[in-house]
Amino acid sequence: MNITATELKNNVSKYLALSKEEDVFVTKNGKVISKLTNPYKDRVERLKGIFGCLPNDIDIEADLEERINKI
Repeated sequence: MNITATELKNNVSKYLALSKEEDVFVTKNGKVISKLTNPYKDRVERLKGIFGCLPNDIDIEADLEERINKI
């Protein structure tokens, strides 16, 4: 989403909340001068990719018990 610096100044809380979900580009005189973004977005996307690779029938409790019993 692109917004002007004036729009950001007038509605900063709205755009900070929106930046959790998508990048917000701030423009001045038609040029991008800043970007509001979620600093954890890349981490979340990576975790979604990792967990998307796991089988649906995984049993974390059983795996934990198995590891404890091996000790």
